[in-house]
Amino acid sequence: MQKHIISTDKAPKAIGTYSQGVCISGGSTVYLSGQIPLVTETMEMIEGGISEQINQVFKNLSYICATVNGSLNDIVKLNVYLTDLNNFSLVNEIMSTYFDKPFPARAAVGICELPKGALVEIDAIMVIEEERYSY
Repeated sequence: MQKHIISTDKAPKAIGTYSQGVCISGGSTVYLSGQIPLVTETMEMIEGGISEQINQVFKNLSYICATVNGSLNDIVKLNVYLTDLNNFSLVNEIMSTYFDKPFPARAAVGICELPKGALVEIDAIMVIEEERYSY
C-alpha cells in the first residue's frame, strides 16, 4: 500500500499532525481531513457568523478536491460537526449551492467545541475516476 499526500497552498495548511488529504494506491479514493473556516492567506477564522463559516469550509474543501482534479461533486461522504445543531438547516441550504444532485451520504454530529472556536467542521471522502486523478 502506498499513500499519496494531498496538499495545496490554496487551502489552509494543517494546524496539527495531519495532512489535508490522503489517497491510497491507485488514486480513486481520497480522504479529506476536517476543514474549519480558516482563511488561507491569514490562517485566521473568517469574519462573520455561521453562514460565512459554512461557506468558507466548503471553499476550503473544494480547493483540496481541485488539487487532484476533483470537485465537491466527487465527494461521496461528508461528516459535519456543529457546535449548535440548530444550524443544521443552514448547512443544508448552503450545501445545496455547492453540490449537484445526487447529494453525498452525510452524518451530522453536535459537539461542544471545535479548534480555534469554529462553529463548524467538515471532513469528506471523495471518489474520482482514476484517469482524472492526478497528484
